[in-house]
Amino acid sequence: MAEDLENENSHKEDRIIPINIDEQMRSAYIDYSMSVIVSRALPDVRDGLKPVHRRVLFGMLDLGLSNNKPYKKSARIVGEVLGKYHPHGDTSVYDAMVRMAQDWSLRYPFVEGQGNYGSIDGDQPAAMRYTEAKLQKIAEEMLADINKDTIDFQLNFDDSLQEPTVLPAKFPNLLVNGASGIAVGMATNMAPHNLNEVIDATLAYIDDRDIQVEELIKHVKGPDFPTGGIIYGFEGPRAALETGRGRIVIRATAEIETYNNDRERIIVSDVPYQVNKALMIERTAELVNEKKIEGISAIRDESNRQGIRVVYEIKRDANASIVLNNLYKYTALQTSFSVNNIALVNGRPMLLNLRDLIHHFVEHRHEVVIRRTKFELAEAEKRAHILEGLLIALDHLDEVIKLIRASGTPDEAREGLMTQFGLSDIQARAILDMTLRRLTGLERDKIRDEYDALMKQIEYLKSVLADESLRMGIIKTELAEIQEKYGDERRTKIVHSSAEMQTEDFIEDEDVVITISHEGYIKRTSLTEYRRQGRGGKGSLGSNSRDADFIEHLLIASNHNYMLFFTESGQCFWLRVFEIPEGTRTSKGRAIQNIINIPKEEKIKAYIKLKSLKDREYLENNFIIMCTKKGVIKKTSLEAYSRPRANGINAININDGDSLLEATLTTGTSEIVMALQSGRAIRFNESTVRPMGRTATGVRGISLDSNNDEVVGMISINDAETTVLVVSEKGYGKRTDIEDYRVTNRGGKGVKTLNITEKTGNLVAIKGVTDTEDLMIINKSGIIIRMAIAELRTMGRATQGVRLITLKGNDEIASVATVAHVEDEELDEAVVAEAIADKEIAETTDADIDAGTEELDIKQDTKIDEGNADDAATEDDQTE
Repeated sequence: MAEDLENENSHKEDRIIPINIDEQMRSAYIDYSMSVIVSRALPDVRDGLKPVHRRVLFGMLDLGLSNNKPYKKSARIVGEVLGKYHPHGDTSVYDAMVRMAQDWSLRYPFVEGQGNYGSIDGDQPAAMRYTEAKLQKIAEEMLADINKDTIDFQLNFDDSLQEPTVLPAKFPNLLVNGASGIAVGMATNMAPHNLNEVIDATLAYIDDRDIQVEELIKHVKGPDFPTGGIIYGFEGPRAALETGRGRIVIRATAEIETYNNDRERIIVSDVPYQVNKALMIERTAELVNEKKIEGISAIRDESNRQGIRVVYEIKRDANASIVLNNLYKYTALQTSFSVNNIALVNGRPMLLNLRDLIHHFVEHRHEVVIRRTKFELAEAEKRAHILEGLLIALDHLDEVIKLIRASGTPDEAREGLMTQFGLSDIQARAILDMTLRRLTGLERDKIRDEYDALMKQIEYLKSVLADESLRMGIIKTELAEIQEKYGDERRTKIVHSSAEMQTEDFIEDEDVVITISHEGYIKRTSLTEYRRQGRGGKGSLGSNSRDADFIEHLLIASNHNYMLFFTESGQCFWLRVFEIPEGTRTSKGRAIQNIINIPKEEKIKAYIKLKSLKDREYLENNFIIMCTKKGVIKKTSLEAYSRPRANGINAININDGDSLLEATLTTGTSEIVMALQSGRAIRFNESTVRPMGRTATGVRGISLDSNNDEVVGMISINDAETTVLVVSEKGYGKRTDIEDYRVTNRGGKGVKTLNITEKTGNLVAIKGVTDTEDLMIINKSGIIIRMAIAELRTMGRATQGVRLITLKGNDEIASVATVAHVEDEELDEAVVAEAIADKEIAETTDADIDAGTEELDIKQDTKIDEGNADDAATEDDQTE
C-alpha cells in the first residue's frame, strides 16, 4: 500500500512543471492583449469592420434581411449572431447593431432600423424585443459576391459553421465610416469621410500608383462628420491625412439672428460629432447660473424631426458675438477629435495615413476581383462543359434515344452514352436529366445561344485574369457605380483658417479711456463714463488719485489694440489694451510695474496704439517717430517693434541729461510739428529724417533757446483739415491752421505758436485736431472737462488764445487728449442733467472771471493779428 502511494506521488511530481511566474504572466498578458486587438477592438484595414460588426452584417445576410425584404425583430438577429458566431453578451451585439443604424453615429449607416433606436440626446434605444431591422442597400455592397469565393472563411467558435474573416467591401469603408476602439496598450479613433471624396482619391490612386499624400489630399479635404459642424483650420485634418495622427477642432454651426428689432439670439443648427446635445444644454445652463457665461437670458431646445435647433436668447446689454465665443470656449459647442488611424494589416496593428488606407483597400479589392473572376470562370466552364454534352446529344438525337431505350437502367444508359459519344460523367447525367421539351427546335436554339454567350464570357474572364489593367478598370467602374448610387454632398464645412481661440475673441472691442498717473498708476475706463461739457465749465471728477499724484497721460484706444509703452530712458514695452486693469472713472488704477516689467524708477513718457503686430504690410509701411525733451528726433520702421518681449527692448539711445518725451506712428510722408515750452514750434517734412535702427540716438529736430527750455510735444500732420491746438498750463489754448506754420528745415528754432504771458503760463501741450473731435483736458487735481473742438474758432499763430478750463488756486493742466465727437442727443438724460448742473455751478462760482474772458481774448487776438504782423514775420525768419 505504501509503495503504491509512493508511486502515485512520484507520478504527480512528474506532471508538475516548474515555471517562472514573471515569464508566464508576461506571456499570458501578451496573448490576451493580442486576442483583444485582433478579435475585438481594432478594425480590419480591408473592410473597416471589427469582428462584431462583420458578424452582425453576415448574420443578417444569413437571415435574408436584404433591403427589399421585410424587417425582422432585433432579438431574432441578435440571437442568430450570438448563437452562431459571437459568443459574448447580447448587449455587445445589440449595441453594435444599433450604432450601425444611427445616422448621427455613422456617416453611411448599414442597418435600417424600425422603432426607437435612441437619439442624439443620449436616449437609450428600446429593448431588442421591440425594435426591428434589415440591411441598408449600401450594406449589401459590403457583402456583394461573398458567395463567389472572394474571401476566406474560418470556423466559428464551436467549429460547427463557417464565418467570413473579412467582407468583400466594394468601397473603402474604413475611410468612409471611420472606427473607434480601445484595445490593450493601444486605441484607434478614425474619422468618417465623404464617400465622393474618398472614391475620387481611390480612383486617382488607381490611375497613378506612385501618387503621394499631397496629391490625394486635393480630393479628400478632411473628415465629413454625420452631424455636420465646422472644422476650424486645415492643419489638423492635413496632419491626420498625412501621418495618421492629428487633432481636429470641430465647432457647431451657429448664427446670430436679430428679432424684435433690437434683440439678438444665437441659433445652433447642428452639434459637433459625438456630442450629447441634452448634456451640452444642461451644462451650459449650469455655467450661466454660475455666472461663468454671462449675457444669456434663456436656452431652448427646439429640435424636431426636421433637424437640430438650439436657441440661446441674448440679454439686451450683451454682445452676441462675445457670448458665442464664450460658448465655444466653455461648452461642447466646440470640441476636438483626435485622429489615431490604427488598423489591422495582415493581423498586425499599424498606423496608417491616407495613402496607406487607400493602398490596402485597392489591394484587397484587387484580390476580390481576381478570386471572383476565377470563380465565375470555373462556373462558366462547368456550364459550357454541360452544354457541349447537350449539343452533342441533340446532334445525334436518334442514336441517343435508341441507346437510352435499349438500356435496362439509368447507370447502363449513362455508361453507354459515355462510351459511344465520348462524354464525361457530368455530361451523360445532364443528357439523362434533360426533359422532352428541350428537344424542340426553339429549345435547341436556346442551348446553342447560351453556349455561344458562355464562350464569349469565358474568353473575357480569361483576359481579365491575364491583364491587371482590366482588373483595375473593373474596380474603377464598380467604385463609380457606388459613387453614383450613394454619393452625397459634404456635411461638414472646413474653414481654412486658424482654429486657435484668441483671448480678444472673448473681450468686447469697445473704445476705452486709458489714464496713466504721474506715479505710474494705470487703468482703462469705458468712454461712455465721460461726458462733454460746455467750454469754461468746472468739469467733473475724473480720478481719485493718491495725494501728490496726478494724471499725466490720457488716451483713447480700442480693447483689441496693442499698446507700446515708451519710458523716459528709451525702453519699449508691449501690452494689449484689454490686459490693462479696468477701473471706474474715480478709481486710481494699478501700478504699471505690476502689469509689465518696468523698473520702479522708470516713468511712462509716450505710448502708441497699434492695430496689429502680424500684418506684414502694415509693419513695413509704418514708422515710429520719437522725440526727446532736448529736441532730438528719431525715425524707425514699425517692423523693428513687432516682436514683443516680456522685459522690453531698447527703443532709442538717450543722451545724458535728456529723456524721451513723445512717440507717434506715421506712414513715412507726414509733416512733423514740434513745440517748445517757451511757445515756439517748428514744422518740417518727415522725409528729412532718415530711418534708423532701434538703438540709434537720432538727429536734431528743433534748437532750444536756452538750457531751461524743453520740448513739450510733437504731432504728425497727414491732411489739410487738421489744425494745430496748443494749450498752456493756466488753461488757455487756441486752434491754428497748419498753413500758418510754413515748412522749414529740420533743426531750426521754429516760430511763435502761442503768445506766452504770465496769465497763460508756459506751453504744456500740442495736438493735431479736427472739428469731428472732442477735447479732453485733465488737470493735476484730477478734474476732467470735455468740449467740442468745433466750439473753438481758428485763430492766428501768435495769439494768446482763449480760456479752455477754469482752474482754482495753483492748479495746472496735466494732460490733453482728443476723442471722437459725441452729440448731446446720444447722451443719457441723467448725464445731461448732471452736465447742466455742473455748468450752472461753474457760472455762479466764476461769474466775474467768465463774464469778460472771451470778449477780452477776442480783442487781444485782433490786436496781435493786426498790430504785430511785423513781429510774426520776424519770427518766421528764425530757422536753421
